[in-house]
Amino acid sequence: MRLFEKMVEKKDIFEGKVIHVTLEKAELPDGTTAMREVVGHPGGVCVSALTEDNELLFVRQFRYPYKEVLLELPAGKLEKGQNPLENGKRELLEETGAIGKEYMTLGQVYPTPGYCGEIIHLYFCKIDRFEQQRLDEGEFLNVERIPLSKAVEMVLNNEIADAKTQIAVLKTAMLFRKLTGKDGDTI
Repeated sequence: MRLFEKMVEKKDIFEGKVIHVTLEKAELPDGTTAMREVVGHPGGVCVSALTEDNELLFVRQFRYPYKEVLLELPAGKLEKGQNPLENGKRELLEETGAIGKEYMTLGQVYPTPGYCGEIIHLYFCKIDRFEQQRLDEGEFLNVERIPLSKAVEMVLNNEIADAKTQIAVLKTAMLFRKLTGKDGDTI
């Protein structure tokens, strides 16, 4: 069976600062139709930045939809006209003051494929140096350093709820092991 749904009708529902919501009629593989609610999003970027001491830089910030403070790797929304890697470098500097080197892609994540078109680009880097944080207006967060091995434990113990962070931490740990033959405590 060919797994494809063709959009046959589309109605704009909401145009916000970040998201665009549409109601779409889709033709299914068997010829019937179904309604799909779709959230359009410009995408995001997340950076797993490792210090010389094998610590990852994290940010703690209040996330309004959940009404709680979450622990996350530095991340942000993609800016129009900027490629994901350059956007990731900017977010890392703004949120933590860190400047990375030796960037590597960790791939992409589709966080909510059932209704949202957001794609998050994941990167790994080693930290080259620190400068001053450059937080956006209205952005409040605390920066934390957590050893890579501890961050993996936190993911496995459900102490980190954010999906992009979970994935990037585990991919970083696997990459670290592949490149060094070690688990993250020492180089």
